[in-house]
Amino acid sequence: MAGSESSPYWLFRFVYLRALGFIYVVAFLIAHHQVLPLLGHDGLEPADLYLERLGDSVSFWQLPTLFRFDASDAAFGFAAALGLLLAWLVLCGVENALVMATLWALQLSFVHVGQDFYGYGWEILLLEAGFLAIFLCPVRSWGALEDRTPPPFAVVVMLRWLVFRVMFGAGLIKIRGDACWRDLSCLVYHYETQPNPSPVSWLLHQAPLWFQQLGVLWNHFVELLAPWFVFGPRWVRTAAGACIVLFQCILIASGNLSFLNWLTLAITLACFDDGVFERVLPRRLSRLLAQRAASPLPSRVQHYVVLALACIVLVRSYQPITNMLSPHQRMNGSFDPLHLVNTYGAFGSVGKERDEVILEGTTDAVVAPDTRWHEYQFKCKPGDVSRRPCLITPYHYRLDWQMWFAALGDYRSEPFILSLIHKLLQNDPGTLSLIAENPFPNAAPRFIRAERYRYAFTHAGEPGYWKRKRLAPYLPPLAADDPRLLEFLVQQGYVRGSALNAAP
Repeated sequence: MAGSESSPYWLFRFVYLRALGFIYVVAFLIAHHQVLPLLGHDGLEPADLYLERLGDSVSFWQLPTLFRFDASDAAFGFAAALGLLLAWLVLCGVENALVMATLWALQLSFVHVGQDFYGYGWEILLLEAGFLAIFLCPVRSWGALEDRTPPPFAVVVMLRWLVFRVMFGAGLIKIRGDACWRDLSCLVYHYETQPNPSPVSWLLHQAPLWFQQLGVLWNHFVELLAPWFVFGPRWVRTAAGACIVLFQCILIASGNLSFLNWLTLAITLACFDDGVFERVLPRRLSRLLAQRAASPLPSRVQHYVVLALACIVLVRSYQPITNMLSPHQRMNGSFDPLHLVNTYGAFGSVGKERDEVILEGTTDAVVAPDTRWHEYQFKCKPGDVSRRPCLITPYHYRLDWQMWFAALGDYRSEPFILSLIHKLLQNDPGTLSLIAENPFPNAAPRFIRAERYRYAFTHAGEPGYWKRKRLAPYLPPLAADDPRLLEFLVQQGYVRGSALNAAP
């Protein structure tokens, strides 16, 4: 490609920004559908009450979010719609620093008020990848075919540094965190016990022990060894990137980890230069971009801005490096309010058994031994044992994911479940939009209880996909006017104290 000697990343920028645009589309589509039932004024964890509790004790720079100025439902709806619109523009070809900066600011705003429902590693990974993307884009032009500013190679290197931290951090936390990663047995359990298994998870769970052990060895190779070569010579770097891409594709098929693996795949594109992309992209596109690369217009301002960015990343990398070297390594954490350089990791421990919290309701006026209970079905998490596991990646049902966390402990570790029960006792339309099946379409239930069940995949030849047995109560039957429930919701900040006064 003409001009590739001076800047062999014109095609990379074109592909990476569209891949990131796709991730942003997914992220804001999730917000568009779920943010009001989760964080709206009548949501499970109202963001306006959350910000109200913080008050002046936390400054804007400690918790930067645009929702400090307006946390109304209208503001949330507008932010999600604006983010979705801008993300579509990027996916369709818009390359502009201001557009990318706006998307980053909107994502940052949601993360800082998202509480339990935005506390996932892929949210801060999107922030870091999205922030670097700002500096790949021109300020004045809007499209790849208009832009003659070379993609800054320093930003490509910073993306490779991000790939290294994502992969190597995940590998370290596994080796340190659970003996099953060291004795090669983790995949015997992982496909069954991960948050939202897919249909492929059921198939992989049937595989023999030697296959699972080879899978763990492959995991260690890609996460612990391959990342070191993303900074190597061209052919070594390309091979390392190809291994990571293949690994992410396997993870995409074998589980529903939101857009985590898709985003990791996107940043891994930084391992490939235009010589690789020329082989897979249409020739016409390569020739059009080559015309820009043949007569680039380097910007002195861009040079100094990117130099400043490199200095920030270098300084901010101290804590993630220290964290990776520490025997008490944190998983998925930030060290500054803007989430510029973070630490990552996944599945440092693997559950050996799968518990689920099943919500059941009844319209009976009094709970008795012969009371008939009816189950709520969620959109993706296991419930009905005959229902096939879902395949939704890169989309994400945030409530389903948190229900997986709820089953790992009790309601004190995941208090949102009491807010969920309170909303279901009122047949709240927003909350009902987050679940698959409401067993009480005509009138709200009088009581809801939570039961703990142990789930396991069926074996090939057995009916259904799951089998289960009841273990114990998780929460006793609760009514909408139960003073204990209302008091707990007030203590957690999910409702105002006036709710107590309204209780009989």
